[in-house]
Amino acid sequence: MSNASDRHMQQTDYLTWSMEKDPALRSTIVAVVLLDASPDWNRLCEMMDRGTREVPSFRRRVVEVPFGLAPPRWVADANFDLSWHMRRVSLPGPANFDDVLEFARTTAMAAFDKDRPLWEMTVVDGLAGGQAALLIKVHHALTDGIGGMQITARLVDFDRDGTPHEPAPEPPAAESPDSLDLAAEAIGWDWSQLRGLAGRGLASIWPTTRAVVTNPIGSARSAAGVAASVARYLRPILRLESPVMTQRTLSRRLHVIDVPLDRLRDAAHRGGATLNSAFLTAVLVGLAEYHHRHGSDVDELRVTMPLSIRTEHDTLGGNRINLARFPLPVRSDDPLTLMQEVNKIVEGWRHEPAVPMAQALATPLNLLPPAVVGEMLKHVDFLASNVPGSPVPLYMAGAKVERYYAFGPTLGSAFNVTLMSYLHTCCVGFTLDTGAIPDLEVFDDCMRGGFHAVLDA
Repeated sequence: MSNASDRHMQQTDYLTWSMEKDPALRSTIVAVVLLDASPDWNRLCEMMDRGTREVPSFRRRVVEVPFGLAPPRWVADANFDLSWHMRRVSLPGPANFDDVLEFARTTAMAAFDKDRPLWEMTVVDGLAGGQAALLIKVHHALTDGIGGMQITARLVDFDRDGTPHEPAPEPPAAESPDSLDLAAEAIGWDWSQLRGLAGRGLASIWPTTRAVVTNPIGSARSAAGVAASVARYLRPILRLESPVMTQRTLSRRLHVIDVPLDRLRDAAHRGGATLNSAFLTAVLVGLAEYHHRHGSDVDELRVTMPLSIRTEHDTLGGNRINLARFPLPVRSDDPLTLMQEVNKIVEGWRHEPAVPMAQALATPLNLLPPAVVGEMLKHVDFLASNVPGSPVPLYMAGAKVERYYAFGPTLGSAFNVTLMSYLHTCCVGFTLDTGAIPDLEVFDDCMRGGFHAVLDA
């Protein structure tokens, strides 16, 4: 954090932070890791101590800037206490994985203590057969899904006895800025933003002028295309497509489905599509059946999908995503044809000119009242995310990882579905708003049917 710009939240992180004025829009990520044994507590604490040194944002808390002169400030916590963030519980045994998910769902919706760094880790013992689970809870302002997996790869071991790691750096020096310091830094932040904007503008004058002179029609079309793409990203969504999944509450339920990775990849190959499109198609086929069982057929549903803009040069942590909202066709008669349609739509959105403009697009949204942004998100039907996981076995403090599920925030939608690949399994985690999805058994049956239809197409 060498300058004022680095010390403040990015606009995308600030958006996830400010939306939490509405508890239904809490941007909390929960990972539930099934382990073959209970991890060694001392080794686990050593792992996290090292991790919070390598990723200093896990030792920083958020401080609001006076008068909103700049986005909130990251401040190294002078009272950082690793033991406060790490807990251990034992369920009445012998417990099963459903019991773990029941315990985790309350964790998923509980607010963070905003006077401390925004993460928690809980070891859950008491599972049948000597197994255990690890609950990892982080605020979306700290990282996105892919960033989270990059951090995980830096922390875990690759065999049971442990993997050598480089010495951990010194922790960030504690800070205690007062209001005057924060206000002064905010002015510096504002100045750095204006200077950067001016510099980028000057740097683009000659290339832009040359393009206009040599190809005026193409330049006009390009500018119009960017403007249209920005408008598609920022346009308000005023109504739900689903006539069934309409209620929004503060109650959540977590659910999982395991899908063979090789079979889903083969299905994607047969459809000439990506694994992500095969995954989306399975969800859409399941939703077609779910609506049919509720006496209502729909032609399309709107999804929010995080599109990663992370590069190899980005630092660990932070959000490197752009949230795209777009409709997808819904039907169950021909999964392969549907997969091809979905693939074409998704790839089109991935190549939208506005995709790399995440920070610029978040800036005007941060100027709106959070309630306005919340209403835009609450008219999206569901959220879907695909996170590439580890193709090799992972170990945490002597315990082998058997499954790795990610549960993302609903952000006002009926449910979030996140696919996390691990070894040969797609670990599919659902975060359900129980107002929108009150009948888990029916929903589960429909989703499993959707995946079977795609795998067998």
